[in-house]
Amino acid sequence: MNKNMRKNFGKKTWLYPMPVFIVATYDELGNPDAMNAAWGGIYDTNQIMLCLSHEHKTTKNIKKNNAFTVSIANAKNVVVSDYLGIVSGNKVTNKIEKANLHVYKSNFVNAPIIEEFPMTLECNLIKFNEDGLVVGEIVNVNADESILDENGNIDYKKLEPITYDSVNNLYIKLGDKVGTAFSDGKKIK
Repeated sequence: MNKNMRKNFGKKTWLYPMPVFIVATYDELGNPDAMNAAWGGIYDTNQIMLCLSHEHKTTKNIKKNNAFTVSIANAKNVVVSDYLGIVSGNKVTNKIEKANLHVYKSNFVNAPIIEEFPMTLECNLIKFNEDGLVVGEIVNVNADESILDENGNIDYKKLEPITYDSVNNLYIKLGDKVGTAFSDGKKIK
């Protein structure tokens, strides 16, 4: 590859792929709330991290309840996923209802599961850093049977997870398999 054929963009918050997480909590009155968060990922074994501003209603709810759920946004729910990111729970107290979403309480943590999102991580708060880093212990992964394969595992093709393209402000559905992890590299001797 010729380094002269590359373009420098400077400091940007660009990364591929960026997850699209729907973070759900209960407020002080027990009402469900949810937000779209793209800055996060696996932190350690059985742990997830999110970078959330202190001003978010969801952040306040996480601190209060020490629990939250993280659903994987999917192609079927892209419009409602975007809505949960552009509307603040501090201003619209019934976001879940307005988005026509349905919730039930997790059996593992004090947080709601949104029925319309077929894969959800149920988490207890481990720590919240002063810089907005939320770390949660994943105590259960919940998946609707509609996204399971014949072996009972999650099938990404059925889930149709989306990623956030921060360069172009797009949501993109994950594509085709291109390799097998911990296997394909063994071909190099």
